[in-house]
Amino acid sequence: MFYLRHLIFLILPAIAANSLAANIENGKALHDANCVRCHQSEVYTRDNRMVNSYAELHERVRQCEIMAEMAWFEEEIEDVVSYLNETYYKFDRIK
Repeated sequence: MFYLRHLIFLILPAIAANSLAANIENGKALHDANCVRCHQSEVYTRDNRMVNSYAELHERVRQCEIMAEMAWFEEEIEDVVSYLNETYYKFDRIK
């Protein structure tokens, strides 16, 4: 029983960290199914883009989600933000 408790304490943080990590593949799927109705990739790569930080990207995705009435969970917003950031923006992940 002693070893089992220690094993649980060793494994639990890894499980929690994995469940909190954004799912970039899900973010791409959500983006491709919803965001491309209004945005093509050029909006993310243009010289005068309107988003200039991770916090602005997060807020922009949240506002688009509200305007398009998609009713995403916070995790889904994070997934899309992470997908866009990894694919196009490359901002530091500080909000």
